[in-house]
Amino acid sequence: MNHLAHLHLAWPDPGLLCGAIEGDYRKGPVSQSLPKPLALGVRLHRRIDAFTDSDEALGGLRNRFPPSLRRYAGILLDLAFDHFLALHWTQFHADMLEDFAEQSLDILERESHQLDARSQRTIRGFREHGVLLRYREWDMIAGSASRVGERLKRGNALRDTDASLRALRPDMEAAFLAFYPRLMGEVRRWRALAAPEPAAV
Repeated sequence: MNHLAHLHLAWPDPGLLCGAIEGDYRKGPVSQSLPKPLALGVRLHRRIDAFTDSDEALGGLRNRFPPSLRRYAGILLDLAFDHFLALHWTQFHADMLEDFAEQSLDILERESHQLDARSQRTIRGFREHGVLLRYREWDMIAGSASRVGERLKRGNALRDTDASLRALRPDMEAAFLAFYPRLMGEVRRWRALAAPEPAAV
């Protein structure tokens, strides 16, 4: 899952929302010095990633990517699934995507003092470029993938992914619609055990 899904699954708890972003940048054991709500958010981020990575059906879909892209298939699926979440948003959330994006950014900006500088830059980028709403655009997937590829050490293997993504688009959409409700159920179970009392927004 990428940013939009992580935020959706963390909603509306401020600590979990912050962890949805911070989880991309915190590696290794979760520091005991982190505020407890943020630490829970990082742990939720990791649980979402682990549950997604271990799904057998998604593993089969990753293996259908061209050999040159297969090692990056998880990244591409994460981006594609954010697109399909935005596209089918009303199936999964009561509020309009515009309202959710605005409210999420308000919370993240309010709480950003406790976040890594990289998380703070990510949040500023969300605001400046309307990233969360732009996930509704198909071209956002290949564009985001290319920007990720610029950070690869062996050259940008993700520069031209659109044709491969389009070939798998129906299968990716069907996989998302089958998988995401299962993921939501897993997150509900996790939150009931780990964070039973969400903080007020």
